[in-house]
Amino acid sequence: MTTEEIKLNVEKALDEIRPFLESDGGNISLVSIEDDRLVKVQLEGACVGCTVNQMTLKSGVEMTIKKYVPQIEKVVNIER
Repeated sequence: MTTEEIKLNVEKALDEIRPFLESDGGNISLVSIEDDRLVKVQLEGACVGCTVNQMTLKSGVEMTIKKYVPQIEKVVNIER
């Protein structure tokens, strides 16, 4: 899988997750993909202060991204 294909598939995964986050007043955006293995995202809106955002990141976001791109090893939230 090329770097561009990885990016497209990560975006597809985020598009699948986004409606769930938006229903709670949040959102997510792709910040970067490093070494085709580490995905950096930014949780937005209500997700920023949410106490379960790390659980959402691991069980929802990371799992969905890995479904689209199995070689991704880790997804991390970048706070700005």
